[in-house]
Order: sequence, then C-alpha cells, then structure tokens
Amino acid sequence: MGDVAVLLKILPTDVELDIDALKENVIGKVKPLCEINKVEINEVGFGLKAIKLQVIVPDQEGKIDLVEQAISSVEGVGQVDTEEVTLV
Repeated sequence: MGDVAVLLKILPTDVELDIDALKENVIGKVKPLCEINKVEINEVGFGLKAIKLQVIVPDQEGKIDLVEQAISSVEGVGQVDTEEVTLV
C-alpha cells in the first residue's frame, strides 16, 4: 500500500483566538502520527482564519481518523474538515 495526502481545514472556536498558537499546538499534536507536508493560514471572512494542513498518512483504514481525532482534541479547535484526499 502507498501513502495518501490529505488536506484538512481547521477552524478555531473563536475569532479572537491566536491562530498562530493554535497552529503550533496542532502541529505538535499530529507530528507523531503523520508527516506534515504543508501548513497555511487562510482568511475565511469577517476576521475568521482557518488553518489548512496537508498531511501524508499510510493508506490504511482508520489512519486519517486518528489524525482528525488528535486535532479535534486540541483546545481551541472548533471544527476539522477533510477537503481533499489524494494518493501519493
């Protein structure tokens, strides 16, 4: 089996939350679980920013679920959405 590139969009619980600190906390949480390919912060609108995180995980059932659960457990994360999945 190969690997899968997954693009995740992470939204904070509050517009006032420090998005850079949240980004670092998320990276620290997922680093042991997968390879981090790219991290960006994008404007959503009305002051809300989202973290776009692209990770590489093995193409095995349940691997991306573990990554999503780890991200969701970070304080300040309001929502995690999978935007794109691509075989590598």
